[in-house]
Amino acid sequence: MDLVQLTEGIVKSLVVDQDAVSVKEFPTDEDNVILIQVIVAEDDMGRVIGKGGRCANAIRTLVQASSSLKDNKYVKIDIDKF
Repeated sequence: MDLVQLTEGIVKSLVVDQDAVSVKEFPTDEDNVILIQVIVAEDDMGRVIGKGGRCANAIRTLVQASSSLKDNKYVKIDIDKF
């Protein structure tokens, strides 16, 4: 499974407004780093980040684990709102 699709699936399962979710991969200067940007509606930011950042860290952990099985690249995930 693609890391962007995995991230999008996880985030869409957490939010109320699934149509507002946008997940894109951006190139970085480093060869072994993948940057994934997640954009959600302002009302859903709390759901995605979670109390103390627990949900965001869990998403990062799951995607990083998937990357280590496939590409073994470091994944950075930025979460932002509209």
